[in-house]
Amino acid sequence: MERFVDSVLAGLTLDEKLGQLTQYRGRYGLTGPQTPEAGEADIRAGRVGSFLGVHGAQLTREMQQVAVEESRARIPLLFAHDVIHGFRTIFPVPLAEAASWDPALVEGAARVAAAEAAAHGLHWTFAPMVDVGRDPRWGRVVEGAGEDAYLGSIMAAARVRGFQGADLRDTLTLLATAKHFVAYGAALGGRDYDVADVPERVLWEVYLPPFHAALDAGARSVMAAFNEVDGIPMHAHESLIDGVLRDRWGWDGILVSDYTGVMELMPHGVAADAAEAGRLAILAGVDVDMVSNIYHADLPAEVRAGRVPEAVVDTAVRRVLRAKYELGLFDDPYRYSSEARERALTLAPEFVAAAREMARKSIVLLKNDGPVLPLAKDLGTIAVIGPLADDRRSMLGSWAADGRSEDAVTVLEGIRQAVPGTRVLHARGAPVDTADTTGFAEAVRIAREADAVVMVVGEDQDMSAEARNRASIDLPGAQLELVKAVRATGKPMAVVLANGRPLAVQWLADSVPAIVEAWYLGVQMGPAVADVLFGDANPGGRLPVTFPRTVGQVPLYHDHKRTGRPPREEERYTSKYLDVPWTPLFPFGHGLSYTTFEYSEPRPSATEIAPTDSFTVAVDVTNTGQRAGDEVVQLYLRDDVGSVTRPVRMLRGFERVTLLPGERRTVTFALGPEDLAFHDRRMRWVVEPGAFTLWVGGSSAGGREATFRVTGDTTVVRHRGIVP
Repeated sequence: MERFVDSVLAGLTLDEKLGQLTQYRGRYGLTGPQTPEAGEADIRAGRVGSFLGVHGAQLTREMQQVAVEESRARIPLLFAHDVIHGFRTIFPVPLAEAASWDPALVEGAARVAAAEAAAHGLHWTFAPMVDVGRDPRWGRVVEGAGEDAYLGSIMAAARVRGFQGADLRDTLTLLATAKHFVAYGAALGGRDYDVADVPERVLWEVYLPPFHAALDAGARSVMAAFNEVDGIPMHAHESLIDGVLRDRWGWDGILVSDYTGVMELMPHGVAADAAEAGRLAILAGVDVDMVSNIYHADLPAEVRAGRVPEAVVDTAVRRVLRAKYELGLFDDPYRYSSEARERALTLAPEFVAAAREMARKSIVLLKNDGPVLPLAKDLGTIAVIGPLADDRRSMLGSWAADGRSEDAVTVLEGIRQAVPGTRVLHARGAPVDTADTTGFAEAVRIAREADAVVMVVGEDQDMSAEARNRASIDLPGAQLELVKAVRATGKPMAVVLANGRPLAVQWLADSVPAIVEAWYLGVQMGPAVADVLFGDANPGGRLPVTFPRTVGQVPLYHDHKRTGRPPREEERYTSKYLDVPWTPLFPFGHGLSYTTFEYSEPRPSATEIAPTDSFTVAVDVTNTGQRAGDEVVQLYLRDDVGSVTRPVRMLRGFERVTLLPGERRTVTFALGPEDLAFHDRRMRWVVEPGAFTLWVGGSSAGGREATFRVTGDTTVVRHRGIVP
């Protein structure tokens, strides 16, 4: 590969080299471009290396033909798209998939997305987003795996494996992109694109590990973040891009800018003009300029003036050419552009079935008093109420690629399909986001006629997305008042939440007997929700994010640091609020089932270990109810005394298990030095001697407890890539 890449590179002019580093957007056809950025003449002249948002087997074949048969350099194009949670067969949004706590299933969902997208001529996805998101005000919480670096790392690796498969030359794979590097989820005030004010220790222990996990899994691309870190915008952050990704971690893939990210170095205030922005970005290690067109337009003069060494350009071009080689495009540039494969794999029945399974396993049962759920299938009348009950577009969630509303089955339709003999009434009740109450009367009327009520409320798909930050995370519009009006009828009620972030729903938790967190579940949302509502599936999802009682508690996450005055109700001068409890509404890892589970005491294989030892923790889990069900067994750990403060508890293992009624299973977790280590005062990755406490249970709150001790001296352990 290296000999081939060098031979191609040697034949390129400077303009052609910079063309390989230039990505244009929009659709294109031989009759003329639909956007002004690039057309047939640009491809023929070698000014384009890749396209964003262009797909279709026939279209990509036409464009490749111009690139490899009519241009001087004859280098194939890369076609990229935001394939985040499915291409045409839309799966649950990533936050929902993380709620499954099932990395094998998540990997399978990414595998389907890659196959379907690749069948439409795509080579490269800008996913997975591996940002840790601890502020529910931030709109892009919906795209990640939640608040925990450990769970996020597991899900990041699973998605990379799913997208890239075992061999990138397989025409049903995509280049995966870990984004957004780095600390994008730490934006101040939950405002997208804002500054990330992150201490070095937090950067290395929280925000960098999921990226390392993604690269360990083989991710061939990373996208720079819009934010700055420590005063340096990420698109100019040489010490983190070249310094960490490449020098320390030895990664050699493509670093792509975010959309106009190179250009935005000017409004950041670190570049006076486009030429300086381009120079800063390429010297920092940004290989591909997405949409700004600064590299091709402004860098030639910088190179000729000696301000950018041509060797730096050559290094970036090599990375792009390697990716094209690894995908097999030099052997056959048309290998991804098969119209027959496109027809066969679009909404393939097995893909739709996989989407339904993923959706079922992503649902979290937050509350179920009575129990109200599951509903009986022989009810005479069910009222389905709420603005999201029949909203096809919102079922898909944000970043739905080529997903189409007509492909989605709504919750209303899913319920009607599940109980064809039941009279199902429907009223919208209220809009999602306004104070209009004119529909309340109809909603109350049909509720009074029904034997049970299902309310579907939350956010529409455009409220949880990029640039969709909310200062309030309450139910928007008049929806809470709608729920109150219907609840006053006294009918058995279940609320289904459709949303892409934690919501503050204290009144619902206090007053509604059953709450189902359904997120945005994709094309099969309706059938999946109906499966859970009527008991054909037993919910087993668990929260990957903490649900606060009110936005005033934010930030609120399970692995927060200890304080010298931890909250105590009976002591005034401790860390708490006057007006609300300090505890979350629903903790990280929380989720109920239609059955019950009992845990034995956890059993460490040793109660004293050396700093370099590995050991196991075993626990027996028994299904003590009358239904088969899934439990997510979670292991948390605390270093009781450290040279720097440590979190109250840290997730260090989990396993989703299915148990029949009365079945008992032993779940065993393997722990090693890396699970006990942290950055000490000198930022060394160490295991220190002392006492540790562990908990095993069904959430981050409570659990069965055990202790062990590390003996000996403080020991620096293998760095696993997360040591500065």
